[in-house]
Amino acid sequence: MTEAAQPTPYRVLARKYRPTDFATLIGQEAMVRTLTNAIASGRLAHAFVLTGVRGVGKTTTARIIARALNCVGPDGQGGPTIDPCGVCEHCRAIAEDRHVDILEMDAASRTGVNDIREIIESVRYRPTSARFKVYIIDEVHMLSTAAFNALLKTLEEPPEHVKFIFATTEIRKIPVTVLSRCQRFDLRRVEMDVLAKHFAGIAEKEQAEIEPAALRLIARAADGSVRDGLSLLDQAISHGAGTVSEAQVRDMLGLADRARVFDLFELVMKGQMAPALDLLAEQYALGADPAVVVQDMLELAHWLTRLKITPDAADSSAASETERVKGAQMAQDLSMAQLTRCWQMLLKGLSEVRSAPNPLQAAEMCLVRLAYAADLPSPADLIEQLRDNPPAPRGPGGGAGLPMGGSVQAGASQSISPGGMGGPSAALKMEPAVAVQPVHLPAMPASFAEVAALFTEKREGILAVQLRTQVSPVKFEPGRIEFRPHKNADRDLAPKVARLLSEWTGRRWVVTVNLTDPAEPTLSEQDALAEHQRREDAANHPLVRAVLDAFPGAAIEVVRDLTPAEADDADLAFDSDLPPGDEEL
Repeated sequence: MTEAAQPTPYRVLARKYRPTDFATLIGQEAMVRTLTNAIASGRLAHAFVLTGVRGVGKTTTARIIARALNCVGPDGQGGPTIDPCGVCEHCRAIAEDRHVDILEMDAASRTGVNDIREIIESVRYRPTSARFKVYIIDEVHMLSTAAFNALLKTLEEPPEHVKFIFATTEIRKIPVTVLSRCQRFDLRRVEMDVLAKHFAGIAEKEQAEIEPAALRLIARAADGSVRDGLSLLDQAISHGAGTVSEAQVRDMLGLADRARVFDLFELVMKGQMAPALDLLAEQYALGADPAVVVQDMLELAHWLTRLKITPDAADSSAASETERVKGAQMAQDLSMAQLTRCWQMLLKGLSEVRSAPNPLQAAEMCLVRLAYAADLPSPADLIEQLRDNPPAPRGPGGGAGLPMGGSVQAGASQSISPGGMGGPSAALKMEPAVAVQPVHLPAMPASFAEVAALFTEKREGILAVQLRTQVSPVKFEPGRIEFRPHKNADRDLAPKVARLLSEWTGRRWVVTVNLTDPAEPTLSEQDALAEHQRREDAANHPLVRAVLDAFPGAAIEVVRDLTPAEADDADLAFDSDLPPGDEEL
């Protein structure tokens, strides 16, 4: 009696369709091109470090590199190649994780110096059968500092038969001394279009029918990770029993319908809160996470902003019909101020929804705030309107209208309702008050010397001294300063000056460092030169020259300007025709 054949155990798609050569590795063309040229020219590094997000193919790439370095071809006579044959003993052993010369180590579970010491001791022995002994260390950033230090010398001068390949998701945690000894490859996130096409090919091999819109949803949720996308695809095929629709994937991922997100966004921006809250509750009842709904609205605000700046973005193949047609119309109707304000409020609301005890209530409050603020003017527009059309003083029987773009009711109070796209009628009542006075901004400094004087006036003594003695002016115009700092100037002098000038003048100032254009002397050097010139002019005056000649050894101690009264007294004393304000000893 023969024993019944055991069924083949199921392999998840992430393992079943794991790339075995560079031809099946998607989205990493730059790295493949570099390795191709390196192998073709024989310029092989002794250590590689692969970095990227989870599931992008770091460990898979390390195994492919190991195969490429050790492949001998079908006839056993080949050398390192970018296209491993897949049939030689080394290729098959590496693919089956049983090659004795390809050693993989998980640094997340073996972090100590003793684990690295085992590698260092085995490095001196030549490979058993392969061309190179390859050490693949995954999550290498988890190694301890002592382990990294123990590895440094071996990593810098390994034997010619040894190659190191490191994989990590946290490249910044690896010491610079280790990175400088490795050839680094940054594995990029795989683009959504590439992922969707790749998943479509796998679905066809698995004989599963999946709508293109569903594949785009899976690729979008994968966020550039091939492994995450394949796990979601595996789940979607099981969820749909071989036939997968967009609605099924949305239910599986807990996503709101994309068209419904557009409807919700439009209702909120129009201020129609009753149907907007009903639509949010409907999506919540269907299984949509409130945080995901807010995040979808945040992405929609970003998409509409892109469409407003670059309308050609609607032609992207990744954009759906709703995003192209309805998105273009909404981007045209909304102003840039509305979109940027919407982005900021949704971003803050998303963090509140994620941390709130009741996410649905937090999402509703976020939408209410957004609706009431959707069409309010920006602070700059409001000040400009008040400056151009100041409200008249209120009489005893009524009031003057405010330029808020809304309705004004006469009587003891005023109610303002946002207009525009039909925002909710918020009753913001204002009690009778005196007329708003025009805004008077302080005068702008007209020269760099006046800037330094302003810092002295505002009692910023240290900065005033640095502006006079430690910087050389390059360019000056009201609102913009370029200077060349000296070695004793503060490194953050420019931002400090810009911030204080903006506070004092009520207008924006840009202060930058310019090390290339010609610069003037410092203010203190200019004062010294001016004082020297005054002394020379005074010494060359005929009257002063006569005094110096009459009194040998006399010297000019100080030169100052006369007041008009002092000048009149000088005219009488010297009986001269000197004009008022000339110099005297």
